[in-house]
Amino acid sequence: MYKPDVVKERTDMTHLTWKKGRESSGTTGTLLKSSFTDKEGVRHYYKLSDYSVTEGIIGHECVNELVCSRLLTILGVDCVSYRLLHALINVDGKEIDTWIAESLDFKKRGQSKIALDDYYEMNRLPEETPFDFCARMGWQEEICQMLAVDYLILNRDRHGANMEVLKNNAGEHLLSPLYDHGLSLLHDCRTQKAAAAFDVLDDWPVQSFFGGHSAEKNLQLIRKETIPSLRSPEKRDKEVLFKGLSGILPDIYYEKMWEMIEKRWRHYDRFIKNLRNK
Repeated sequence: MYKPDVVKERTDMTHLTWKKGRESSGTTGTLLKSSFTDKEGVRHYYKLSDYSVTEGIIGHECVNELVCSRLLTILGVDCVSYRLLHALINVDGKEIDTWIAESLDFKKRGQSKIALDDYYEMNRLPEETPFDFCARMGWQEEICQMLAVDYLILNRDRHGANMEVLKNNAGEHLLSPLYDHGLSLLHDCRTQKAAAAFDVLDDWPVQSFFGGHSAEKNLQLIRKETIPSLRSPEKRDKEVLFKGLSGILPDIYYEKMWEMIEKRWRHYDRFIKNLRNK
């Protein structure tokens, strides 16, 4: 995990070139990505919050990436670590003072990687679902953890390239750590008024490679014998989740994020207890 994972001193990152990623929203706003390889050969990846040519930065997806990576670490889930950087960037010939999310390539030396959806299409059995395929590959624990996490943070964008399969030198195939959680939490709230009115238990439509368009209904894929191992979030974790983020977003966003995590965890905990009692 980055230490520190919030850098408030502004860094000149105008050398980066920003392009649309696969998860581009396709509307007036755009999620842009960039990357570069440092002198040690390490690949650095950067994400920009939702950007509009006419309005500039209109989203806060970069903050979501950091909060979610902190939350997953607390829960005990293998995930990519993010760092939030105060940066000066250049997009469309305009200099912008903003916040960007940085992560490092999780692929180790000698490993190769492929998007999970492509790997599934190449290796699945006839009529085998993505969930059943991953269970056959021995990845059931990781997928059930993912389903629980995506419910807690209301992840809207778990498409088949938001997980990858890594192949190591021994020929083993492993699932990548979880990454790409920008379209989650209060992603759709562009104003403080919208954040204050946001129903944290509302079941917004989601994109999921493993289930349907309901994060809550996708929990039904978890069975009694496949309940994932997760550490429950506690009140003391709130300080850890939002440390160093004061002033980057209005406080109402952080209060609502914590309310979402608390209330959704209680619902998830009831679901698991009922499952165990069946």
